[in-house]
Amino acid sequence: MNLDIPQIDEEKTRFKMERMMDKYKLLRLQTPEDFLPKITTTYTITPPSFSNQFHSSTEDAALKKMDWEIEREKYMKRIERGINRLTQKERRILVMLYMQDEEMFDYEIYAEMGLSQRNYYRFKNKAFYRLAFALREEVYKGGKS
Repeated sequence: MNLDIPQIDEEKTRFKMERMMDKYKLLRLQTPEDFLPKITTTYTITPPSFSNQFHSSTEDAALKKMDWEIEREKYMKRIERGINRLTQKERRILVMLYMQDEEMFDYEIYAEMGLSQRNYYRFKNKAFYRLAFALREEVYKGGKS
């Protein structure tokens, strides 16, 4: 029995999670205010079914936009579900960094949370790793994902 456990590339995993959270932040800007999620969101978008085989260019454009909106919604809900699985401190850090309207910087967050700079970065890094595992997006040494 071979129990080789692959090594996680911590730097690449953190970088990947930072990119995914940056993408979330941009997609959040494109979401109408009425639909902006809370961290424990429960809404869904259900795509309509069309039985017409012929569409005008306007209908095609609307369908493409709707497909994009559905993909955006799936991505955002996936990130939110992953964040909900983190500890309270980890979740709070990521919410303050990426999921609020007002941009906050690391030094503002650790001051508000009453953490030392060192402990803050430990929690932040741990949050990215745990989020990567929750989303199954961790990066392994040797290029495996």
